[in-house]
Amino acid sequence: MTKAKVIGLGHYVPERVVTNFDLEKVMDTSDSWIRERTGIAERRYFDPEKDTVANMAAKASRDAAEQAGIDISEIEFIVFATITPDYFFPGSGVLLQRELGLEGIGALDIRNACSGFIYALSIAEQYIKANTYRTVLVIGAEIQSSALEMNDRGRGVSVIFADGAGAAIVQAEDNEQIEGILSTHLHADGRFAEELYVKDPGSSRKHRLTKEMIDEVGIRAHMNGNMVFKHAVVKFQEVINEALEANNLEIGDIDLLIPHQANLRISQFVQKQLGLGDDQVFNNIMRYGNTTAASIPIAMSEAWQKAVLKPGDLLCIAAFGSGFTWASSLIKF
Repeated sequence: MTKAKVIGLGHYVPERVVTNFDLEKVMDTSDSWIRERTGIAERRYFDPEKDTVANMAAKASRDAAEQAGIDISEIEFIVFATITPDYFFPGSGVLLQRELGLEGIGALDIRNACSGFIYALSIAEQYIKANTYRTVLVIGAEIQSSALEMNDRGRGVSVIFADGAGAAIVQAEDNEQIEGILSTHLHADGRFAEELYVKDPGSSRKHRLTKEMIDEVGIRAHMNGNMVFKHAVVKFQEVINEALEANNLEIGDIDLLIPHQANLRISQFVQKQLGLGDDQVFNNIMRYGNTTAASIPIAMSEAWQKAVLKPGDLLCIAAFGSGFTWASSLIKF
């Protein structure tokens, strides 16, 4: 049976570093307050003169192709996860296709927010197992800083989110001795959609965008932090255990867990509840903030570059976020 294997990882983060001390200058917050509640010390913001969601994704994609040892032209399909596309439409998938010179191949955009990369990876896995494509590019990329409200009213959200892109190249593998992606597990519960969302602009209003919407911050992210934390710490554990049970494995079999980089406190709580050691969990939210769909592939790429993730390792990735959606995957490298 054809299997799906991750053969290359890459990432790109903008050059501009924004520290907690920088945020102190524009809102009533402090380095200690942000670190205590989120674990974040600094994050990256895009340069509007040079960075787009699509071209950041292209840089991450080229990085992944080089690491995989393949030519970009070998990519047959793109699955692009983002909630911050360059245009309202079309999606950023076709813009990435243009950036990479891959005229004619299919490009699929998905909007599953924090769980987006794992949803995208699952789609790639199924296309490969169905023998539809043999080489698929999976992307998570976001520019969120341009939508943040940089004042006291918006500080609860604005100290968390940031920009970046991560890529994975997934390829068909016919060797039965190579395991690749063992399984993916996807969930959602729309009852909590409004606990973490951006309301406007939306199509179901008489006027899609008005001055009142802007003044009432409908175009800004709303997050019920307590509700998100309460559900995240439960669903993270459930979906990780689901993946292990599906493959007849135990928590001790995991060489590395990379959780979605939402909040270091959530990651640390889940780590403690699962009984994982510090060497079994990789976090980089301290340096990059929460980059939503980009957070897991950026962390995977960085962990690989730092040799924290190694050939032969069993990697578990897990995410929870807006929707609410949550997901996990087990991958043998």
